[in-house]
Amino acid sequence: MYAAAAAVLLVTAAVLIGRHIQATDRTLFVGWPPLVGRWDPHVGPGTPAAVLVAVAAVAYGPAVAARLPWRALLAAAWGTAMAWIFSLALIDGWHRGIAVRLTTRFEYLQVIDRWHDIPATLRDFTAHILIDSPDNWPAHVAGHPPAATLTFVLLDRVGLRGGGWAGVWCVTVGATACVAVLVAVRALAGERLARRSAPFLVLAPAAVWLGTSADAYFAAVAAWAVALLALAVTGRSLWWAAGSGLLFGLTCYLSYGLTLFAVTGAAVLLLGRRRVRERPVLLVPLLAGLAVVPVAFTAAGFDWWEAYHLLVTRYYQGAGGVRPYGYWVWANLACTVLITGLATAAGLRRAGGVLIGRRGGAVTGEEFRLALLVAAGLLALLVADLSGMSKAETERIWLPLVLWLLPACAFLGRPRAWLAAQALTALLLNHLLATGW
Repeated sequence: MYAAAAAVLLVTAAVLIGRHIQATDRTLFVGWPPLVGRWDPHVGPGTPAAVLVAVAAVAYGPAVAARLPWRALLAAAWGTAMAWIFSLALIDGWHRGIAVRLTTRFEYLQVIDRWHDIPATLRDFTAHILIDSPDNWPAHVAGHPPAATLTFVLLDRVGLRGGGWAGVWCVTVGATACVAVLVAVRALAGERLARRSAPFLVLAPAAVWLGTSADAYFAAVAAWAVALLALAVTGRSLWWAAGSGLLFGLTCYLSYGLTLFAVTGAAVLLLGRRRVRERPVLLVPLLAGLAVVPVAFTAAGFDWWEAYHLLVTRYYQGAGGVRPYGYWVWANLACTVLITGLATAAGLRRAGGVLIGRRGGAVTGEEFRLALLVAAGLLALLVADLSGMSKAETERIWLPLVLWLLPACAFLGRPRAWLAAQALTALLLNHLLATGW
């Protein structure tokens, strides 16, 4: 409870101090600090469904997660996560909640018609990153490697055009991220802890922003990269290693910041070091798969490093050069509390106790392994925070990272009470605020 109370104080401080800074200096560039959005109490067509999903998950989630056959649990987790994300998004209605989210002036769908010649656009991509460059890319296009935009271009090419299809894609794929985390936790820390974490992965407040944000799609790709690596180092087929490498490579070309998943990947290799020592050949398909996407984009004429350095320049040409680091370096963590919930704050304290040996009772090897995996996710998030390249908007940008904090909830007792707190957080956020995503 002390950790949860401290998390509440952190959020309260971020709101009050942020409102003062925004009112006096207007340097935060967010409508409701520390979140992007505005105060707008409302209900909508998704309200009854969201409340129903929340009540059912709180009442039956822990028992169902404990009893369902494993594969059925994975399918149930995916389905429930989709229902939770869609219902929260539909509180704002289909149009505002889903169909137009990826069509604003900052988003990927604004530039679909500029990709009629994909090879030429890739070769010319870096020429439009800087704000003062001719026909500069919108913020989200310039802020990510081209695989992000190319995904929506390809959806358009196969006939899934417009913001509605793009939103459905992000929710449907993004909801699989919780399944990937469950697969990884089971492989590395055992089925018992995976089952205990399942309801918290499904009912996370992050679902508010997983609804039709492209970062939900990025989160799923990164999560499956880690999950396949976990399967590879725990004795499964070498094909899992190749698939993991391929997805890790794609992850780096969806978002520059997701190179930080090297920290989580290293933790997985550490946890599976015995298997890696016994079969070092695992590293061959992993590295071969990892090279595929970078080689393909480089051959097509896109220079990742040049683009990243240009992006840093653009970041400080815009709001990133104005937003005060002294506020955001800790207010970002308040955003993390809001998207992961008080249960995760309490779970992280328990995980820390497991790692340093101060938790009451005996600590099993599986618990230690889970705590180490969670700690790797937290380390990656803290590096992102200290870098200064994540000042605000982290409720969206950090979605791929925060999913790896949620399994810490497996260490909590009284799961229904904590799940109720998680659900209430999401419902209040989505009903009281008009969020930016």
